[in-house]
Amino acid sequence: MESQAKFIIFTKIQTAMRKSIFILFVGIIISMTSCRKDFDTVPSTGGLEFSKQTVYLDTVFTNIGSSTYMLKVYNRGSDDITIPEIRLGKGETSKYRIMVDGMTGNDGKGKIFPNVELLAKDSLFIFIETTASIADANPTDFLYTDQILFNTGTSFQQSVNLVTLIQDAVFLYPEKYSDGSKETLNLGVDENGDPVDVIGFELNEADPVHGNELVFTNEKPYVIYGYAGVPSGKTLQIQAGARVHFHADSGIIVKEGGTLNIDGNASLDPENPQENEVVFEGDRLEPGFSETPGQWGTVWLMPGSGNNSIDHLTLKNSVVGLLVEECPLNITNSQIYNSSNVGILARRATNLTAENVVVNLAGQMCLACPIGGNYSFKHCTFNNNWNSTKQLTVLLANYIEYNDGSVETNGLDQANFYNCIIYGYNKVQLFLDKYAGDDLVAFNTNFDHCLVKFNDNGTQLEGDTLYDPIRTEPASPTAAGNYRNIDPKFYNENANKLNIDTDSGAFQKGNPNNTLAEDVSGKLRTSNPPDIGAYQSAAFPQ
Repeated sequence: MESQAKFIIFTKIQTAMRKSIFILFVGIIISMTSCRKDFDTVPSTGGLEFSKQTVYLDTVFTNIGSSTYMLKVYNRGSDDITIPEIRLGKGETSKYRIMVDGMTGNDGKGKIFPNVELLAKDSLFIFIETTASIADANPTDFLYTDQILFNTGTSFQQSVNLVTLIQDAVFLYPEKYSDGSKETLNLGVDENGDPVDVIGFELNEADPVHGNELVFTNEKPYVIYGYAGVPSGKTLQIQAGARVHFHADSGIIVKEGGTLNIDGNASLDPENPQENEVVFEGDRLEPGFSETPGQWGTVWLMPGSGNNSIDHLTLKNSVVGLLVEECPLNITNSQIYNSSNVGILARRATNLTAENVVVNLAGQMCLACPIGGNYSFKHCTFNNNWNSTKQLTVLLANYIEYNDGSVETNGLDQANFYNCIIYGYNKVQLFLDKYAGDDLVAFNTNFDHCLVKFNDNGTQLEGDTLYDPIRTEPASPTAAGNYRNIDPKFYNENANKLNIDTDSGAFQKGNPNNTLAEDVSGKLRTSNPPDIGAYQSAAFPQ
């Protein structure tokens, strides 16, 4: 008991000593801090250096906010300085906003910053944004400009220029109601009879602001918020050279009885055959977004829409490029790039014909026909180098299995591929999924002189007779057969350049009986046999 009491007393003494030392240490720190004076500064004399002398904010649409850009300011001198004022040249009226080392300036408006301190051999960050109207820009060049000014208290010593190109546009969007809700587009009813709506609006041929919204011209770009609906009995005509930009969760929906007609081939310039193509992409114009997938929704051709046609369209950076359901579509000389999900998703398409079509890079599949239909593809290039072991290039199936285990079948009446490339990163890029539960459900495929990435060695597909036509090479230019696992040697598939040259595995391997007079870019197909895929090789220039 005596030893235990001594241990307790010793422990208490140790604890008290530790507390005393801690209190003493804290006291010393407080004493040192209270005695320290703030560092002395001298006024800036204009010797600042900048990471850029001009900050170019990339093109923005009128009244749409820009991305954030950065400027770094350096004090190379040996003195701590105070910059009496950092401000925008146009002051409170400037359409630019800046943040200086985390500060938002007078009244938090990001326009004027008095007495900014900067230590010797140190730097500060200025972040820059703008939201400007076309009316604010110079009418001759559509540039909106200002300066960031750095003064000494008596005069402005240094400046950094700010430049932004403002682009005018036609903005189409759903109406916003007084309760904060937005206009919706009805897509029918679900299995419980409840309405299915998305945020969107119907295009109007007599709109009081835009006039005929069912004709897109090339006079100004179009910017769409929400889904633009094509009503029954109406046709959306998109003329050559039109540029259509979609905000997030936006797209075009062609309803039952409606029609989509994209004509990018009118008055083509022989020197620049793709100048008048139609372009669909997101509404972020900065270079960093030029190849970013999944920025907007899809172009949805709903069941019962009719006479849909697309010519010379480049569609990029959507979730699903084209969603085609139980309706016809004729698509020619077009390109679909960087779809975060599927490039072309066709379900029960009644008659989908594609010629000179390129689909490259998709998160799941470039072409998916998961539940039957009728299809014909000629001189098309499908390639998928998406960085995933699960990605595929082409899927053909005649059934779909739902989460509850039920199965819906629909015959694949015909899927013809003539002189097409089906390629990509993984060993197998073509998957044929025939329903095993009912042999009477049609599953008709035809591959003729196609180049296919299909290395089935060691896979479950080895020996599957569905793929026998892929395993047989043609004995002559017109004999039945296909080519496997021969590198097409695209120029740069990751940059969406799927052109080929004479060293390509697709060079002069097509069937001349199923060729087209021109390639996707308008170049004459002069080789015999023709090249496989959408592009004529560079060996035969016009």
